[in-house]
Amino acid sequence: MKLDREQVPGNFIRAFAGGQVCIGEHRFASPLIVTAEAIIADWRPADPESLQCEDLQPVLALQPEVILLGTGLRQRFPQAATLAAVLRQGVGVEVMTTAAACRTFNVLVSEYRRVAAALFPT
Repeated sequence: MKLDREQVPGNFIRAFAGGQVCIGEHRFASPLIVTAEAIIADWRPADPESLQCEDLQPVLALQPEVILLGTGLRQRFPQAATLAAVLRQGVGVEVMTTAAACRTFNVLVSEYRRVAAALFPT
């Protein structure tokens, strides 16, 4: 029996390596936001620890049901108040390494979930 993966239209993350996220033919080395329909490159915060509530407004404007926060090569948490502000709006937040966030993003997109990934490549 031959199984073919259904092709879901939209952005899929092809790779994460060497401090870069590869989406389609494009490579991103600075923080970015990605959904199945949109890419916001050169997202403002420099690192997860400096992430503020207002930095997440572009992500929240995309109306995801969950935000995957990819924090680089290791899991790093933003301020608790920042995460709490997102949760109060009824949006889930999962903090993980960027590699894990990329894999999880692709799975959720293939399930047609409204997911946004906010990724720090380094």
